[in-house]
Amino acid sequence: MSRFRPVPLATLLAAASAFLSLPFLSAQEHPPAEPATHAEDRGHPAKPEEAPPVERSSVTAHQLTLGGKALHYTATAGTLLIRNDEEKPYGSIFYVAYTLDGAEAKTRPVTFLYNGGPGSASLWLHMGSVSPVRVITSAPQATGSGPYQLVPNQYSLLDQSDLVFIDAPLTGYSRAVEKGASKDFAGVDQDLRAFAKFIERYLTVNGRWNSPKFLFGESYGTTRSAGLSAVLQDDGVALNGITLLSSVLNYNASIGAGLEVSYVNYLPSYAAIAFYYKKLPQMPADMTAFVEEARVFARGDYAEALAEGETLAPARADEIAAKLHHYTGLPVEYIKQSKLRINPARFRRELLRDEGDVLGRYDARFEGTEPDNAGENPDYDPSDTGISSAYVAALHDYMSRELKYESTDEYKLSANTIGDWDWHHRPAGAPAARPEQLPYVAGDLGDTMRKNPKLEVLSANGWFDLATPFFATEYELNHMMLTPEQARNVRFTYYPAGHMVYLNVDALRQLRDDLRRFYEQAAR
Repeated sequence: MSRFRPVPLATLLAAASAFLSLPFLSAQEHPPAEPATHAEDRGHPAKPEEAPPVERSSVTAHQLTLGGKALHYTATAGTLLIRNDEEKPYGSIFYVAYTLDGAEAKTRPVTFLYNGGPGSASLWLHMGSVSPVRVITSAPQATGSGPYQLVPNQYSLLDQSDLVFIDAPLTGYSRAVEKGASKDFAGVDQDLRAFAKFIERYLTVNGRWNSPKFLFGESYGTTRSAGLSAVLQDDGVALNGITLLSSVLNYNASIGAGLEVSYVNYLPSYAAIAFYYKKLPQMPADMTAFVEEARVFARGDYAEALAEGETLAPARADEIAAKLHHYTGLPVEYIKQSKLRINPARFRRELLRDEGDVLGRYDARFEGTEPDNAGENPDYDPSDTGISSAYVAALHDYMSRELKYESTDEYKLSANTIGDWDWHHRPAGAPAARPEQLPYVAGDLGDTMRKNPKLEVLSANGWFDLATPFFATEYELNHMMLTPEQARNVRFTYYPAGHMVYLNVDALRQLRDDLRRFYEQAAR
């Protein structure tokens, strides 16, 4: 699965250098055959031409009961075409939309949701979070083999907003068409433009330009949302709200061993995880207060000690190692051997080494075993393998059985474009980016919030996420150069879960309550 995967810094730096509406067809309809070509008329065999791309959809009726109230809604699974600067189709983007029957479009919010990768389909959010259905897993235990259970989702957001789940270009059933190619989508700015075109096409086709508009992205989807907010703003689409779930907003500070800020960013997450597993030398009474202590130490004494590098006095190094032991539960000697620098892969391997277990990366509540107990880094992520089959199977079954959407194409979980991804991006309102610079999109979001002072942002974070640590997110969202009044439009929420907060049903319930309050405020 590809939601947010670490890529060697050298690879990223090298990569960074490097209409008119057509009639909808039902899932069962096909366009008419093409007439004979001139070559055939001359008696020569002709290469068959592909039929022009069309927008197609399957529309089904459903009902969901939330809070004792029956909601009648329509599900539309289909594709919309996006066009290049020459008004030629270059992408067919697949989506599933859930719209409440009889609602007034002018006042009814519409939310666009997507996962990350970059290059991941959006089945994870679709099958697990706030759609009208969700798949049951055994998290944080491995779910294992099917059959799997897909149930009505009592934590759906449908009572607050219509929902449009979008598969990124080249993922799911989204495809390049005509002269479109991978290079047109595999990049930060290319991806932003494609998503903006899709959203604007959807608003046009469905008469939703005057609806309250929201974005909901997970992982790299938050990178997309921050950048997309600026692109849409420039196109005249003023958003009401953005939900950032498990964020990465500055790759320059988040990716790559050797970047000392990354060790600082992960420390509060280590503290939360060590508390969860009761591995601390002195167990505190309250995790939230303990994590706040870790934040203070991380941005203060720990950051200063790392900044001293080889000039750090031995006595001071011993003192910092003892503090790190206090906050992480790792042995002092191991910390000293690591030169006070613990990357997340090593932490996953070391915390439960005495029990022979490794931790999940997306969600450290998941545990796994390996062939031996002497390795330095985990061989796999039990929080990935533990749930993937359930999500994949549920999506395929649901698509054909309930949504009646049939396709001869493969549903692609990943575009597999990470190695070719163009990471070059210039934040809105900033000087031109350097060729070696990785994406920084908190600047885009800050620029949008200054231009649209009514935009509200909800940052949702899992305490046990070792893919996108919450401390890094806090830093970036607290450094967008906003006025105090503008900064009050940014809210932070935290959950006893990992990257995919919704894997913990109690956390999903809490997230749903937080989203309800957020939408009531932002949609006004």
